[in-house]
Amino acid sequence: MSEFDAKAVTWDQDPMKVERALTVGRAIAEAVPVEGRRILEYGCGTGLLGFALQPQAGHVTLADTSEGMLEVLRGKIAATGAENMAPLRLDLLADPLPEARFDVVCSLMTLHHIPDTEGILRKFHEVLAPGGWVALADLDAEDGSFHGAGVTDVHLGFDRERLSRQLSEAGFQEPRIETVFRITRPVEGTPRVFPIFLALARRG
Repeated sequence: MSEFDAKAVTWDQDPMKVERALTVGRAIAEAVPVEGRRILEYGCGTGLLGFALQPQAGHVTLADTSEGMLEVLRGKIAATGAENMAPLRLDLLADPLPEARFDVVCSLMTLHHIPDTEGILRKFHEVLAPGGWVALADLDAEDGSFHGAGVTDVHLGFDRERLSRQLSEAGFQEPRIETVFRITRPVEGTPRVFPIFLALARRG
């Protein structure tokens, strides 16, 4: 069982995670066309961001590698009767690309868990339809305090200028990055604020 499999059942019980997803969802909907569009949420977990976008979307595909998260997600879709949502077990860096192409690819706090940033950005570009948008919410560069000591399998956030270059190198146009949320958590007994950005760019 992976770390995320173990956390899946209680994931939505954290009010901050729910608020974060709703805030990021609103920011995406205000910045890019989502009405009636085909959306892929990658690294969806329990689908909090996808559910925030679902009322406006034409269809939302929710992809993750954690079977525990996908099991919780399936239950949520069944409970809400959201007919325009579909879960999908998918690792874009290892599996064949899905046949479908999407108008928006989004993620929330997923990018820093993927070792090959350049590779996943190229895959996002490939699965987008021409003119489609990528919308990635994640951590600004930090010193490792966000996850704490002993966590070594994550990026320590992202430098915005470097990420903008990586988006351009992956084929995206006019990347822009802005702060959309802030997480406050204690670090050595002192509250510390960690900004969350939203990176937007378009496939030509």
